[in-house]
Amino acid sequence: MAPALVLLHGFTNTGHCWEPVIGALGERYKALAPDIRGHGRASDRVPVTLEAVIADVAAIAPPAFTLAGYSMGGRIAVHVALALPARVQRLVLIGASPGIADRAQREVRRGDDERLAGELERSTIEQFARRWATTPVLADQPASVKAAAHADRLRSAPQGLARALRGLGTGALPSAWERLGELAMPVRLVVGERDQRFCTIAREMAAAIPDARVVVVPGAGHAVHLEAPDRVAAAIAGE
Repeated sequence: MAPALVLLHGFTNTGHCWEPVIGALGERYKALAPDIRGHGRASDRVPVTLEAVIADVAAIAPPAFTLAGYSMGGRIAVHVALALPARVQRLVLIGASPGIADRAQREVRRGDDERLAGELERSTIEQFARRWATTPVLADQPASVKAAAHADRLRSAPQGLARALRGLGTGALPSAWERLGELAMPVRLVVGERDQRFCTIAREMAAAIPDARVVVVPGAGHAVHLEAPDRVAAAIAGE
């Protein structure tokens, strides 16, 4: 039987965004790509909290599994791995960080996220999807990737995404920087060559994790799983 793989998407995405990676993996894994609370089919699930999402993953995953997450999903995946260390066999983080270490900076980010959540509630999903695509870390994506990401964003509702920002945003979640040394499983940190900020973060994380390796994907930006799904599949498989 193929080993289990749980895939956690980023903010504004849904589990559908992993289809290219799942296709590239073939039959090597049995993949589970849930919609995180506040997104897609889980837009109306409440409460939208880290504890609830960890419980969701624990409920759908088998006793042992590989865990991968992108951006927000990667940040959540760190906390899942810390909460379920006996079950997470391997951890793959794509364009991800363990949060904001400085409490004051985290509070500033929480305020920014709250303002964005308010704007979301006054927008249509089409309006917000087009705005989010101009975020600097995403703005240089190839046209085909932008189109796929836009279609995926339309599966969510503004109210759900607003709840996700308030409950799972970078300002809301606690920093895990000081706990990275507890990650005893093999960890792969996948980043795009063009994503310089997260390349730096990945190297800093690798220095704190006992068994970590940074994988820099040439030519890719922040959303490596969309731009280079074959490379992400290889990192998940440990190749």
